[in-house]
Amino acid sequence: FQYLKRFEQGYNLDTFCYEAHSVEGNPAECLQQLLLHCGITDPSWSELRNFTWFLNVQLRDCEASVFCNPDFVQDTLQGF
Repeated sequence: FQYLKRFEQGYNLDTFCYEAHSVEGNPAECLQQLLLHCGITDPSWSELRNFTWFLNVQLRDCEASVFCNPDFVQDTLQGF
């Protein structure tokens, strides 16, 4: 939710890193962002769950990768 919210607001996501157990927004806001970005017109709960699970895995791997660390790559992969 935090990544999707910042993406929607036009923030630079290259410098954002999720902080465990941090809470932003409310459940209605979260559901709205998920529905907006999941790519399915009328998703089922299982489709939303699969979307969030996949997105979470990808973002966690991205944060853990040295190649996605802006301090390491500096500006060589801008927007990657």
